[in-house]
Amino acid sequence: MIPFHMAFAIDDKETARRFYGELIGCKVGREAENWIDFDFFSHQISAHLNSDPKSPATSKVGSDLVPLHHFGAVLPWNTWNELIDRLRGANWPFVLEPKVRFQGEPGEQGTFFIKDPAGNALEFKSFKNPDGLFEH
Repeated sequence: MIPFHMAFAIDDKETARRFYGELIGCKVGREAENWIDFDFFSHQISAHLNSDPKSPATSKVGSDLVPLHHFGAVLPWNTWNELIDRLRGANWPFVLEPKVRFQGEPGEQGTFFIKDPAGNALEFKSFKNPDGLFEH
């Protein structure tokens, strides 16, 4: 099974931790001041703080501002690179160019963002170590 990835807005990180972590029973993954990941039945969901719905819907992840509302897939490393090549071959624009973030840290991952024709943001990730998906 290839896990999916979905990011969504929250207004309080500790309330999200209690709901998803304690009530639903999801293991807490990596987190930063403005986001928290959960192991949602072997899928990765990322809850990002967005206390002002009128603000630009972005969230800081590492050193990047990423679209807060997005979904995507976690792909095997070779498949991730093949998709990059296919998108570049079609001259499809990247919202965030392919890169490796959290290099040398738990959760090191390749990532990039694109938008579909309707403007929906998608993130495609890959972990050289698949166990890194929920590592912290």
